[in-house]
Amino acid sequence: MVDFKNAEELLSICSQSGQKISAVMKQRECDLGEITMEQACGRMQTALVIMREAAMTPLEKSVKSVGGLIGGEAGRLERHRSRGESICGAVLGRGIAYAMAVLEVNASMGVIVAAPTAGSAGIVPGLLLALQEEYRFTEEQLVDALFHAGAIGYLAMRNATVAGAVGGCQAEVGVAAAMAAGAAVELMGGAPGQSLDAATTVLMNMLGLVCDPVGGLVEYPCQNRNAAGVANALIAAELALSGVRQLIPFDEMLDTMYQVGKRIPYELRETALGGCAASPSACRFCH
Repeated sequence: MVDFKNAEELLSICSQSGQKISAVMKQRECDLGEITMEQACGRMQTALVIMREAAMTPLEKSVKSVGGLIGGEAGRLERHRSRGESICGAVLGRGIAYAMAVLEVNASMGVIVAAPTAGSAGIVPGLLLALQEEYRFTEEQLVDALFHAGAIGYLAMRNATVAGAVGGCQAEVGVAAAMAAGAAVELMGGAPGQSLDAATTVLMNMLGLVCDPVGGLVEYPCQNRNAAGVANALIAAELALSGVRQLIPFDEMLDTMYQVGKRIPYELRETALGGCAASPSACRFCH
């Protein structure tokens, strides 16, 4: 049976078997879930379909959030990009639009895939779908990338947290961006060690990010931070693919994130009592 408790064990399995992180994670899902590889991939394909629909629908027709804080931002970004006015480039320009679109769907009570949470659900599909369009990756390759992202998310849930109420937004958007960065590295031909270096870079760069939803709603500034998460993931992937190594292993960085999160004041951990949520303009908007 294939299983691992931390990144060190995961890398050891990859080294001994010569497999990618996605392949190890797929086998783990099959072994622990007692399902076939076809069933495991079929379930992930279903998740990919939902992700794509959530990322694309608001680009054509804006979706207003329940709280009225967001709606239409993804469409504006897409029109800006399609006019050739984007300064971000093809991958990042698409990625941030898709990420913001998913948050519009989530905030309007639509169907999304928590990756790893609803409030950070746009980052993984945002970057991976953008890479697919730019580099013509197949559906099978994208499904593999989601298994890879799932491995990093599993490690975060097992050994730290992905809850903003526990660790701040670094545990939600930060982990989501780490998942996306690692998956992107594998998609682009990087080694398992490079993928985890990229994930480490993201957690390091987003360390201490607070969770301060205006009005207590997963809308604002969550949507903007999903766009920022895509950018962070892309930067981290680029660094890793270029050969830039990380001094701190992923397991240690994950523990650092967890410890920092527990020290963030409770007002800045999803209570809407501090940060952006406590600004005068936000308070006036929410009465």
